[in-house]
Amino acid sequence: MELPVVNHEDYFAKIGDDHKFPINKFGELAKYLIQNKIVKKFHKPSPCSFETLSYAHAKNYISDIKNKTLSKEGIKKIGFPLVDSVVQRSLVATGGTVLASKLAINYGISCNTAGGSHHASYDGGAGYCVFNDVAVASHYLLNRGLANKILIVDLDVHQGNGNSEIFKDNRSVFTFSMHSKTNYPAKKSNSDLDVELEDNLEDDVYIKTLKHYLNELNQENFDFIFYIAGVDIHFNDRLGKLKISDEGIKLRDELVVENFFSRRIPFCGVLGGGYNKDFKKLVELHSMLHQSCAKYIGS
Repeated sequence: MELPVVNHEDYFAKIGDDHKFPINKFGELAKYLIQNKIVKKFHKPSPCSFETLSYAHAKNYISDIKNKTLSKEGIKKIGFPLVDSVVQRSLVATGGTVLASKLAINYGISCNTAGGSHHASYDGGAGYCVFNDVAVASHYLLNRGLANKILIVDLDVHQGNGNSEIFKDNRSVFTFSMHSKTNYPAKKSNSDLDVELEDNLEDDVYIKTLKHYLNELNQENFDFIFYIAGVDIHFNDRLGKLKISDEGIKLRDELVVENFFSRRIPFCGVLGGGYNKDFKKLVELHSMLHQSCAKYIGS
């Protein structure tokens, strides 16, 4: 059986060739996964509906994005120009994580080739995040009775403040964020389990810390896992402040996937952040999530 992976050509948006965000990585990751026979074909998502988005976001904010009427301050906070392709990308990428979550229910494990927009909160976007796809998909599963107790494992170098804010009063979703202490956002929110890491942390301490908290999480009875597999923890990342190697990221992903898949908990992996100085390396690092998940499908 092949790992179900969600992808769409609209994950690319026209934000300008000189933009800091490496938007080309989504298309190149899809090519990499096909060329290296990690997948043969992708599941194609539809744009997320207004109703489904409204589970996690204010209706006036959704309308402002769709109609491109968001304030200049709101657009600046997101960091993308509010053009048609950005709107479409935001809708389709969110729909992609919703689709991937349904595939995880059916197959036990799945991935999106985008997603992890964890800075978007209920009434606004931030930090290159328009809609919070994992929050939207979590509400989707809960509302349809497909999950009852969801865990969001966020190992991006930046805190998943949007998820912790959206779910702060929701006992059906547990947020775990392990991130750089001194990195964005400047003002952290309160995740259910919040682990702040010192700058320049290397593989051995990182992996030891992760294992400790995975063991803690294993004491709970979660019935669905979202994993935000940001690779901006890499030592050569432009926005990261940690010193994790290629091998460290590979081991991290394998640890997380094996930990939950061995317990037969449906597992959905999404991309998270990555801003490596070496674009080719960035694509390779992102693919480690999919390669780790592909080892377990059908087992």
